[in-house]
Amino acid sequence: MKTQNQSSAIRNLLKSGLVSLLTLSLLTMCANANTPPDNQDKKSIKIALLLDTSNSMDGLIEQAKSQLWTIVNELAKASCDGAKPELQIALYEYGNNWLNPYEGYIRQVVFLTKDLDLVSQKLFELKTNGGDEFCGQVIKTSLEQLDWSNSTDDLKLVFIAGNEPFTQGSVDFRDACYRAKNSGIVVNTIFCGDYHEGINTSWKQGAEITGGEYMSINQDFRTIYISSPYDDRISQLNIKLNNTYVTYGREGKQKKENQEAQDVNASGISQVNSVKRAVSKASHVYKNESWDLVDASGQTDFEIDKIIKEELPEEMKEMNDEEKTKYIEAKKNEREQIQKEIIELNKKREEYVSKQQSETAKENVLDDVMLKAIKTQAKAKKFKFE
Repeated sequence: MKTQNQSSAIRNLLKSGLVSLLTLSLLTMCANANTPPDNQDKKSIKIALLLDTSNSMDGLIEQAKSQLWTIVNELAKASCDGAKPELQIALYEYGNNWLNPYEGYIRQVVFLTKDLDLVSQKLFELKTNGGDEFCGQVIKTSLEQLDWSNSTDDLKLVFIAGNEPFTQGSVDFRDACYRAKNSGIVVNTIFCGDYHEGINTSWKQGAEITGGEYMSINQDFRTIYISSPYDDRISQLNIKLNNTYVTYGREGKQKKENQEAQDVNASGISQVNSVKRAVSKASHVYKNESWDLVDASGQTDFEIDKIIKEELPEEMKEMNDEEKTKYIEAKKNEREQIQKEIIELNKKREEYVSKQQSETAKENVLDDVMLKAIKTQAKAKKFKFE
């Protein structure tokens, strides 16, 4: 894609009559050749989370809901060659009798997406119900349905969690795992129960095929939160942060409402969880260019005059293009200042929490085992966590 400066320069030359159409064509080809496509060099972390939602998995779902922002915040620290990767998360549920038996009791809940509010929303909507857990089939389905990309530089991971034998179903887990390996996708397995039982029921073997990690967790262990003196201020800043979002498009209002709804969901678990979500919202991985004009204005192809008047918020509908640009820029500057303060406060918060945490061993839980596996496997792609 040409940059706006290149496009403008070419148009001016054509208008002035200084170049012929043939010359213009050659100039355009050169501009395209010398300008890399959007996101060509932008590496990604792509994670598919496959959760067993059968009757006994209520604790697993609770851990996923309560630890999502902890995981996101750690992934936001990742970098590679000085650049910050894009984060995409997908969500599947399997083993639930409410799901279609002809599809293996499997459902794609969320495709690979940057929309972290959507991921949170769908996690909170999950309900458990007894069923058959077909691990091989849900892995195979995620490989076929998701847009994993062909880049060998991207970190592409599957995390599958459950508590029934890995061998169930018509799809052999070995075939699914070898297929993942051939696609450069690492499968990590999380057995919800005794470590040795998971080994005996082939969970470890599934992970080993792709070079992934086998882990076990106590899915009934409740997440422990440690409050800090900085939590109230971060919570106040989160409210101010929400006021910097400028909706546009057909889904803008709905997406803004969902942003606030996920704030409520996070705070419903605990204030600390709400604070962690606010920290995520202050990071580069929380982007909403599809409905927020501030994020959209950072895209190379953004043009304010292309935004339909009727799809703007009321306060912008009567503005001219110059006024709209100034309004968006003011909101952007306000947001950056708020995000900067949240990040600075969070550094102090993390130091405080680290001192308060017990040095004694604790139960293995979902975020701990996932982050250990991610950081280990990220090294092979030259990712660093700082």
